[in-house]
Amino acid sequence: FGTRLTNITRYLRHRDVDLALDRVAEAVTDWSGGTRIGHALCEFNRLWSRRLLGQGAIVLLITDGLDRDAGAGLAHEMDRLHRSCRRLIWLNPLLRYEGFEPRSLGMKAMMPYVDEFRPVHNLESLETLIEVLSAPATQRGTAALRWRANEERAA
Repeated sequence: FGTRLTNITRYLRHRDVDLALDRVAEAVTDWSGGTRIGHALCEFNRLWSRRLLGQGAIVLLITDGLDRDAGAGLAHEMDRLHRSCRRLIWLNPLLRYEGFEPRSLGMKAMMPYVDEFRPVHNLESLETLIEVLSAPATQRGTAALRWRANEERAA
């Protein structure tokens, strides 16, 4: 989602990747408007989660966590999403920056409901994600605690 949820599944069915991405770009008309994460997750939870998240689904939430609505309703929707899936992995491109801290209201609202908090900004981060997804599932917990512990070990 950009500023609102857009279903792009049908556009991604094309075998030609360039054509698929061109069609996605045409369908998603709300780039650069400020992300309304809570609103988009509310819509996803209401319209799609029961259909898509059965059978132990793993959800990859790819966002910088900067919410235009300052986190309004975001904790509630993250809780609903977290309870609907087996694992909720937040992929954040801002984690590539040394000393990054999840300080915004939206990020703080999201962290308690995330099982894993990982960077996504280059091929190495994608390779690590593949390893994580291929490994046996670990016990659920809060990513905020694990992320803080990893930061302290690295320091």
